Amino acid sequence: MRGMEQGKHRAPVRTEYGNHRAPAHYEGGDGCLTTLVRIPVRIVVLVLVLPVRMLWDALVVTARAADRALLRPLGHGLRLTEALIAVPARCLWCHLLVPLGHGLLWPARAVFVSPWVALWRYVVVPGARYGIVVPLQWLYAHLLSPLGHGLRWVYREALVPAGRALAAAVRWLGTALKWLLTAVLVMPVGLLWRYVLVPLGRAVGWLAEHLVVLPPVRVYRHVLTPMGQGVARVIDLLIRGVGTVLRGLGLGLRWLVVVLLVTPVAWVYRRVLTPVGREVAAAFGFTWRVAGFVPRAVGRALLRLARTLVGAPVRRAYRTVCVPVGRFVRDAALVPAGRALRTVGRTARQTLRAARETIRQARRDAWRALAGGPAQPGPGELGSPLARTLGSATTVPSAAPEPEISLLPEKSVPQG
Repeated sequence: MRGMEQGKHRAPVRTEYGNHRAPAHYEGGDGCLTTLVRIPVRIVVLVLVLPVRMLWDALVVTARAADRALLRPLGHGLRLTEALIAVPARCLWCHLLVPLGHGLLWPARAVFVSPWVALWRYVVVPGARYGIVVPLQWLYAHLLSPLGHGLRWVYREALVPAGRALAAAVRWLGTALKWLLTAVLVMPVGLLWRYVLVPLGRAVGWLAEHLVVLPPVRVYRHVLTPMGQGVARVIDLLIRGVGTVLRGLGLGLRWLVVVLLVTPVAWVYRRVLTPVGREVAAAFGFTWRVAGFVPRAVGRALLRLARTLVGAPVRRAYRTVCVPVGRFVRDAALVPAGRALRTVGRTARQTLRAARETIRQARRDAWRALAGGPAQPGPGELGSPLARTLGSATTVPSAAPEPEISLLPEKSVPQG
Protein backbone atom coordinates (compact mmCIF):
# COMPACT_ATOMS: atom_id res chain seq x y z
CA MET A 1 0.00 0.00 0.00
CA ARG A 2 2.82 2.36 0.85
CA GLY A 3 4.47 1.58 -2.51
CA MET A 4 1.18 2.21 -4.30
CA GLU A 5 0.73 5.55 -2.52
CA GLN A 6 4.29 6.52 -3.42
CA GLY A 7 3.60 5.45 -7.01
CA LYS A 8 0.52 7.62 -7.10
CA HIS A 9 2.44 10.69 -5.94
CA ARG A 10 5.45 10.04 -8.21
CA ALA A 11 5.77 12.35 -11.21
CA PRO A 12 5.12 10.70 -14.60
CA VAL A 13 8.20 9.90 -16.68
CA ARG A 14 8.15 11.60 -20.04
CA THR A 15 9.78 9.75 -22.96
CA GLU A 16 10.06 10.41 -26.61
CA TYR A 17 7.01 8.22 -27.24
CA GLY A 18 4.72 9.88 -24.71
CA ASN A 19 3.98 9.77 -20.99
CA HIS A 20 3.85 5.95 -20.69
CA ARG A 21 6.48 4.11 -18.66
CA ALA A 22 8.49 1.03 -19.55
CA PRO A 23 7.65 -2.33 -17.91
CA ALA A 24 9.22 -3.10 -14.54
CA HIS A 25 11.26 -6.03 -15.87
CA TYR A 26 12.59 -4.02 -18.81
CA GLU A 27 16.37 -3.46 -18.87
CA GLY A 28 17.59 -0.70 -21.12
CA GLY A 29 20.22 -1.62 -23.71
CA ASP A 30 19.69 -5.44 -23.52
CA GLY A 31 18.67 -7.30 -26.61
CA CYS A 32 18.04 -10.89 -27.58
CA LEU A 33 21.78 -11.47 -28.16
CA THR A 34 22.57 -10.34 -24.62
CA THR A 35 19.88 -12.60 -23.19
CA LEU A 36 21.13 -15.57 -25.20
CA VAL A 37 24.77 -14.99 -24.25
CA ARG A 38 24.30 -14.22 -20.53
CA ILE A 39 23.42 -17.68 -19.11
CA PRO A 40 26.01 -19.76 -21.06
CA VAL A 41 28.73 -17.22 -20.34
CA ARG A 42 27.91 -17.23 -16.64
CA ILE A 43 27.96 -21.04 -16.55
CA VAL A 44 31.34 -21.22 -18.33
CA VAL A 45 32.80 -18.45 -16.19
CA LEU A 46 31.49 -20.14 -13.03
CA VAL A 47 33.26 -23.36 -14.04
CA LEU A 48 36.48 -21.41 -14.63
CA VAL A 49 36.27 -19.12 -11.60
CA LEU A 50 35.12 -21.67 -8.98
CA PRO A 51 38.55 -23.43 -8.60
CA VAL A 52 40.30 -20.07 -8.40
CA ARG A 53 37.88 -18.83 -5.73
CA MET A 54 38.21 -22.05 -3.73
CA LEU A 55 42.01 -21.81 -3.94
CA TRP A 56 41.83 -18.14 -2.90
CA ASP A 57 39.61 -18.91 0.09
CA ALA A 58 41.91 -21.79 1.09
CA LEU A 59 44.92 -19.47 0.94
CA VAL A 60 43.06 -16.84 3.01
CA VAL A 61 42.11 -19.41 5.67
CA THR A 62 45.68 -20.77 5.72
CA ALA A 63 47.11 -17.28 6.07
CA ARG A 64 44.76 -16.43 8.94
CA ALA A 65 45.55 -19.73 10.69
CA ALA A 66 49.29 -19.15 10.21
CA ASP A 67 48.94 -15.64 11.59
CA ARG A 68 46.93 -16.85 14.58
CA ALA A 69 49.01 -19.97 15.35
CA LEU A 70 52.54 -19.03 14.20
CA LEU A 71 53.18 -15.36 13.49
CA ARG A 72 51.55 -13.88 16.58
CA PRO A 73 53.25 -16.32 19.02
CA LEU A 74 56.50 -15.75 17.16
CA GLY A 75 56.05 -11.99 17.53
CA HIS A 76 55.30 -12.34 21.23
CA GLY A 77 58.34 -14.60 21.59
CA LEU A 78 60.56 -12.09 19.80
CA ARG A 79 59.18 -9.32 21.98
CA LEU A 80 59.87 -11.40 25.11
CA THR A 81 63.33 -12.22 23.79
CA GLU A 82 63.96 -8.54 23.25
CA ALA A 83 62.77 -7.83 26.79
CA LEU A 84 65.02 -10.58 28.16
CA ILE A 85 68.14 -9.77 26.09
CA ALA A 86 68.01 -6.19 24.83
CA VAL A 87 66.94 -4.60 28.12
CA PRO A 88 69.67 -6.35 30.21
CA ALA A 89 72.19 -5.58 27.48
CA ARG A 90 71.14 -1.93 27.50
CA CYS A 91 71.32 -1.81 31.29
CA LEU A 92 74.74 -3.48 31.18
CA TRP A 93 75.90 -0.93 28.58
CA CYS A 94 74.49 2.09 30.42
CA HIS A 95 75.35 1.13 33.99
CA LEU A 96 78.56 -0.90 33.59
CA LEU A 97 80.35 -0.47 30.27
CA VAL A 98 79.85 3.30 29.91
CA PRO A 99 81.07 4.12 33.47
CA LEU A 100 83.90 1.63 32.98
CA GLY A 101 84.82 3.34 29.69
CA HIS A 102 84.71 6.76 31.36
CA GLY A 103 86.88 5.35 34.14
CA LEU A 104 89.40 3.88 31.66
CA LEU A 105 89.43 7.05 29.54
CA TRP A 106 91.65 9.04 31.92
CA PRO A 107 94.31 6.28 32.35
CA ALA A 108 94.31 5.66 28.58
CA ARG A 109 94.69 9.36 27.93
CA ALA A 110 97.44 9.62 30.51
CA VAL A 111 99.28 6.58 29.08
CA PHE A 112 98.79 6.97 25.30
CA VAL A 113 97.88 10.63 24.55
CA SER A 114 99.67 12.82 27.08
CA PRO A 115 103.23 11.53 26.29
CA TRP A 116 102.80 12.21 22.56
CA VAL A 117 101.31 15.65 23.26
CA ALA A 118 104.17 16.51 25.61
CA LEU A 119 106.71 15.18 23.08
CA TRP A 120 105.17 17.33 20.33
CA ARG A 121 104.82 20.43 22.52
CA TYR A 122 108.13 20.37 24.37
CA VAL A 123 110.50 18.50 22.00
CA VAL A 124 109.41 18.58 18.34
CA VAL A 125 108.07 22.15 18.21
CA PRO A 126 111.02 23.80 20.06
CA GLY A 127 113.49 21.67 18.06
CA ALA A 128 111.94 22.68 14.76
CA ARG A 129 111.66 26.32 15.79
CA TYR A 130 115.16 26.83 17.17
CA GLY A 131 116.92 24.27 14.97
CA ILE A 132 115.40 25.05 11.54
CA VAL A 133 113.19 28.17 11.47
CA VAL A 134 115.43 30.58 13.38
CA PRO A 135 118.61 29.71 11.37
CA LEU A 136 116.67 30.01 8.11
CA GLN A 137 115.30 33.42 9.19
CA TRP A 138 118.80 34.63 10.09
CA LEU A 139 120.19 33.31 6.78
CA TYR A 140 117.41 35.04 4.82
CA ALA A 141 117.73 38.34 6.72
CA HIS A 142 121.55 38.62 6.78
CA LEU A 143 122.66 36.81 3.59
CA LEU A 144 119.98 36.17 0.96
CA SER A 145 118.21 39.54 1.26
CA PRO A 146 121.43 41.67 0.85
CA LEU A 147 122.57 39.44 -1.99
CA GLY A 148 119.20 39.89 -3.75
CA HIS A 149 119.31 43.67 -3.29
CA GLY A 150 122.84 43.77 -4.78
CA LEU A 151 121.83 41.69 -7.78
CA ARG A 152 118.78 43.92 -8.34
CA TRP A 153 121.03 47.06 -8.26
CA VAL A 154 123.45 45.48 -10.78
CA TYR A 155 120.55 44.60 -13.07
CA ARG A 156 118.97 48.05 -12.80
CA GLU A 157 122.14 50.16 -13.05
CA ALA A 158 124.27 48.13 -15.50
CA LEU A 159 122.31 45.55 -17.46
CA VAL A 160 119.23 47.67 -18.27
CA PRO A 161 121.20 50.61 -19.85
CA ALA A 162 123.38 48.14 -21.77
CA GLY A 163 120.29 46.36 -23.04
CA ARG A 164 118.70 49.64 -24.10
CA ALA A 165 121.82 50.68 -26.03
CA LEU A 166 122.02 47.28 -27.69
CA ALA A 167 118.33 47.46 -28.63
CA ALA A 168 118.82 50.94 -30.19
CA ALA A 169 121.80 49.68 -32.21
CA VAL A 170 119.86 46.64 -33.42
CA ARG A 171 116.89 48.83 -34.31
CA TRP A 172 119.10 51.25 -36.35
CA LEU A 173 120.78 48.31 -38.11
CA GLY A 174 117.36 46.78 -38.92
CA THR A 175 116.13 50.09 -40.39
CA ALA A 176 119.23 50.36 -42.60
CA LEU A 177 118.82 46.77 -43.81
CA LYS A 178 115.13 47.39 -44.54
CA TRP A 179 115.88 50.42 -46.71
CA LEU A 180 118.66 48.54 -48.49
CA LEU A 181 116.46 45.51 -49.27
CA THR A 182 113.63 47.78 -50.39
CA ALA A 183 115.87 49.65 -52.80
CA VAL A 184 117.52 46.49 -54.16
CA LEU A 185 114.68 43.91 -54.28
CA VAL A 186 111.19 45.38 -53.64
CA MET A 187 111.22 48.46 -55.90
CA PRO A 188 112.31 46.65 -59.11
CA VAL A 189 109.75 43.90 -58.56
CA GLY A 190 106.99 46.47 -57.85
CA LEU A 191 107.79 48.44 -61.02
CA LEU A 192 107.84 45.24 -63.08
CA TRP A 193 104.44 44.20 -61.64
CA ARG A 194 102.76 47.60 -62.06
CA TYR A 195 103.99 48.60 -65.52
CA VAL A 196 104.49 45.22 -67.26
CA LEU A 197 102.52 42.29 -65.75
CA VAL A 198 99.28 44.13 -64.87
CA PRO A 199 98.68 45.58 -68.41
CA LEU A 200 99.57 42.20 -69.96
CA GLY A 201 97.11 40.40 -67.61
CA ARG A 202 94.32 42.84 -68.43
CA ALA A 203 94.79 42.26 -72.17
CA VAL A 204 94.79 38.49 -71.76
CA GLY A 205 91.64 38.67 -69.54
CA TRP A 206 89.75 40.78 -72.11
CA LEU A 207 90.56 38.31 -74.86
CA ALA A 208 89.56 35.34 -72.67
CA GLU A 209 86.28 36.98 -71.65
CA HIS A 210 85.19 37.74 -75.24
CA LEU A 211 86.42 34.53 -76.77
CA VAL A 212 85.75 31.91 -74.01
CA VAL A 213 83.25 33.16 -71.35
CA LEU A 214 80.67 35.25 -73.22
CA PRO A 215 79.61 32.63 -75.85
CA PRO A 216 78.64 29.92 -73.27
CA VAL A 217 76.87 32.50 -71.09
CA ARG A 218 74.76 33.70 -74.03
CA VAL A 219 73.96 30.13 -75.04
CA TYR A 220 72.84 29.30 -71.45
CA ARG A 221 70.77 32.48 -71.10
CA HIS A 222 69.01 32.53 -74.51
CA VAL A 223 68.79 28.78 -75.34
CA LEU A 224 69.12 26.43 -72.38
CA THR A 225 67.10 28.47 -69.86
CA PRO A 226 63.87 28.75 -71.98
CA MET A 227 64.17 25.07 -72.93
CA GLY A 228 64.54 23.97 -69.25
CA GLN A 229 61.60 26.13 -68.15
CA GLY A 230 59.36 24.51 -70.79
CA VAL A 231 60.42 21.00 -69.76
CA ALA A 232 59.79 21.86 -66.10
CA ARG A 233 56.31 23.21 -66.94
CA VAL A 234 55.44 20.02 -68.81
CA ILE A 235 56.69 17.83 -65.93
CA ASP A 236 54.71 19.93 -63.44
CA LEU A 237 51.51 19.48 -65.44
CA LEU A 238 52.12 15.72 -65.64
CA ILE A 239 52.73 15.51 -61.89
CA ARG A 240 49.56 17.46 -61.12
CA GLY A 241 47.49 15.22 -63.37
CA VAL A 242 48.94 12.07 -61.84
CA GLY A 243 48.33 13.52 -58.34
CA THR A 244 44.69 14.25 -59.19
CA VAL A 245 44.22 10.70 -60.49
CA LEU A 246 45.91 9.21 -57.43
CA ARG A 247 43.82 11.42 -55.09
CA GLY A 248 40.64 10.17 -56.76
CA LEU A 249 41.83 6.57 -56.44
CA GLY A 250 42.67 7.19 -52.75
CA LEU A 251 39.21 8.61 -52.08
CA GLY A 252 37.62 5.65 -53.77
CA LEU A 253 39.77 3.16 -51.85
CA ARG A 254 39.03 4.95 -48.59
CA TRP A 255 35.30 4.83 -49.29
CA LEU A 256 35.56 1.11 -50.10
CA VAL A 257 37.57 0.46 -46.89
CA VAL A 258 35.08 2.43 -44.81
CA VAL A 259 32.07 0.70 -46.38
CA LEU A 260 33.47 -2.83 -46.58
CA LEU A 261 35.73 -2.98 -43.47
CA VAL A 262 35.34 -0.17 -40.93
CA THR A 263 31.52 -0.09 -40.85
CA PRO A 264 31.15 -3.90 -40.34
CA VAL A 265 33.91 -3.92 -37.74
CA ALA A 266 32.34 -1.00 -35.88
CA TRP A 267 28.91 -2.68 -36.06
CA VAL A 268 30.39 -5.96 -34.76
CA TYR A 269 32.22 -4.11 -31.97
CA ARG A 270 29.15 -2.10 -31.00
CA ARG A 271 26.50 -4.82 -31.39
CA VAL A 272 28.45 -7.99 -30.57
CA LEU A 273 31.76 -7.46 -28.76
CA THR A 274 30.57 -4.73 -26.39
CA PRO A 275 27.53 -6.70 -25.09
CA VAL A 276 29.59 -9.88 -24.91
CA GLY A 277 32.43 -8.12 -23.04
CA ARG A 278 30.00 -6.43 -20.69
CA GLU A 279 28.26 -9.72 -19.99
CA VAL A 280 31.60 -11.50 -19.51
CA ALA A 281 32.71 -8.84 -17.00
CA ALA A 282 29.36 -9.00 -15.21
CA ALA A 283 29.55 -12.79 -15.29
CA PHE A 284 33.00 -12.71 -13.70
CA GLY A 285 31.77 -10.46 -10.90
CA PHE A 286 28.58 -12.48 -10.38
CA THR A 287 30.36 -15.84 -10.45
CA TRP A 288 33.08 -14.57 -8.11
CA ARG A 289 30.41 -13.60 -5.60
CA VAL A 290 28.53 -16.87 -6.14
CA ALA A 291 31.72 -18.92 -5.95
CA GLY A 292 32.37 -17.37 -2.54
CA PHE A 293 29.41 -19.32 -1.13
CA VAL A 294 30.69 -22.68 -2.44
CA PRO A 295 34.00 -22.77 -0.46
CA ARG A 296 32.09 -21.55 2.58
CA ALA A 297 29.59 -24.39 2.22
CA VAL A 298 32.40 -26.88 1.58
CA GLY A 299 34.27 -25.59 4.63
CA ARG A 300 31.18 -25.85 6.80
CA ALA A 301 30.55 -29.40 5.53
CA LEU A 302 34.17 -30.39 6.23
CA LEU A 303 33.97 -28.76 9.66
CA ARG A 304 30.75 -30.59 10.49
CA LEU A 305 32.23 -33.83 9.17
CA ALA A 306 35.37 -33.32 11.30
CA ARG A 307 33.27 -32.55 14.35
CA THR A 308 31.13 -35.64 13.72
CA LEU A 309 33.98 -38.04 12.91
CA VAL A 310 36.75 -36.68 15.15
CA GLY A 311 35.47 -34.11 17.61
CA ALA A 312 32.45 -36.02 18.97
CA PRO A 313 34.38 -39.33 19.52
CA VAL A 314 37.28 -37.48 21.12
CA ARG A 315 34.90 -35.48 23.36
CA ARG A 316 32.98 -38.63 24.30
CA ALA A 317 36.23 -40.54 24.99
CA TYR A 318 37.51 -37.63 27.09
CA ARG A 319 34.29 -37.43 29.11
CA THR A 320 33.79 -41.19 29.54
CA VAL A 321 37.40 -42.41 29.84
CA CYS A 322 39.93 -39.68 30.54
CA VAL A 323 37.92 -37.75 33.17
CA PRO A 324 37.11 -40.84 35.36
CA VAL A 325 40.66 -42.17 34.98
CA GLY A 326 42.10 -38.77 35.88
CA ARG A 327 39.86 -38.46 38.93
CA PHE A 328 40.75 -42.00 40.01
CA VAL A 329 44.47 -41.27 39.61
CA ARG A 330 44.04 -37.99 41.50
CA ASP A 331 42.13 -39.58 44.39
CA ALA A 332 44.18 -42.80 44.52
CA ALA A 333 47.72 -41.57 43.89
CA LEU A 334 48.20 -37.83 43.66
CA VAL A 335 46.34 -36.77 46.82
CA PRO A 336 48.05 -39.37 49.11
CA ALA A 337 51.41 -38.59 47.49
CA GLY A 338 50.83 -34.88 48.10
CA ARG A 339 49.92 -35.52 51.73
CA ALA A 340 53.00 -37.71 52.20
CA LEU A 341 55.22 -35.08 50.57
CA ARG A 342 53.76 -32.35 52.80
CA THR A 343 54.33 -34.54 55.89
CA VAL A 344 57.91 -35.26 54.82
CA GLY A 345 58.51 -31.57 54.13
CA ARG A 346 57.07 -30.60 57.52
CA THR A 347 59.26 -33.18 59.28
CA ALA A 348 62.32 -32.01 57.33
CA ARG A 349 61.64 -28.37 58.26
CA GLN A 350 61.26 -29.27 61.94
CA THR A 351 64.49 -31.30 61.81
CA LEU A 352 66.36 -28.43 60.13
CA ARG A 353 64.96 -25.99 62.69
CA ALA A 354 66.08 -28.21 65.58
CA ALA A 355 69.52 -28.60 63.98
CA ARG A 356 69.84 -24.84 63.57
CA GLU A 357 68.87 -24.28 67.22
CA THR A 358 71.40 -26.92 68.32
CA ILE A 359 74.19 -25.35 66.22
CA ARG A 360 73.29 -21.87 67.50
CA GLN A 361 73.34 -23.06 71.14
CA ALA A 362 76.67 -24.83 70.61
CA ARG A 363 78.16 -21.72 69.06
CA ARG A 364 76.85 -19.61 71.95
CA ASP A 365 78.33 -22.05 74.50
CA ALA A 366 81.69 -22.06 72.72
CA TRP A 367 81.78 -18.25 72.63
CA ARG A 368 80.85 -18.12 76.33
CA ALA A 369 83.63 -20.58 77.10
CA LEU A 370 86.21 -18.54 75.16
CA ALA A 371 85.18 -14.93 75.93
CA GLY A 372 83.21 -15.30 79.14
CA GLY A 373 79.57 -14.74 79.91
CA PRO A 374 77.70 -11.43 79.90
CA ALA A 375 78.07 -9.06 82.86
CA GLN A 376 75.60 -9.78 85.64
CA PRO A 377 73.46 -6.79 86.62
CA GLY A 378 73.91 -5.33 90.10
CA PRO A 379 71.24 -5.37 92.80
CA GLY A 380 70.04 -1.91 91.78
CA GLU A 381 70.12 -2.57 88.02
CA LEU A 382 67.14 -3.54 85.93
CA GLY A 383 67.25 -6.61 83.77
CA SER A 384 65.44 -5.02 80.81
CA PRO A 385 67.15 -2.32 78.71
CA LEU A 386 66.10 1.16 79.89
CA ALA A 387 66.94 4.61 78.81
CA ARG A 388 68.66 5.29 82.14
CA THR A 389 69.14 2.79 84.96
CA LEU A 390 68.72 3.47 88.63
CA GLY A 391 72.30 2.61 89.49
CA SER A 392 74.02 4.78 86.88
CA ALA A 393 73.37 7.88 84.84
CA THR A 394 74.25 6.28 81.45
CA THR A 395 71.68 6.28 78.62
CA VAL A 396 71.18 3.67 75.93
CA PRO A 397 70.28 5.10 72.51
CA SER A 398 68.47 1.98 71.31
CA ALA A 399 66.19 1.69 74.38
CA ALA A 400 63.00 3.59 74.85
CA PRO A 401 62.91 5.84 77.92
CA GLU A 402 60.92 4.50 80.88
CA PRO A 403 59.77 6.20 84.06
CA GLU A 404 62.40 6.30 86.73
CA ILE A 405 60.61 4.61 89.63
CA SER A 406 61.90 2.35 92.29
CA LEU A 407 60.68 -1.22 92.54
CA LEU A 408 61.18 -1.26 96.33
CA PRO A 409 58.11 -0.65 98.48
CA GLU A 410 57.62 2.99 99.32
CA LYS A 411 58.01 4.06 102.97
CA SER A 412 55.13 5.75 104.59
CA VAL A 413 55.70 9.41 104.95
CA PRO A 414 54.39 10.81 108.24
CA GLN A 415 51.97 13.50 107.70
CA GLY A 416 52.40 16.73 109.45
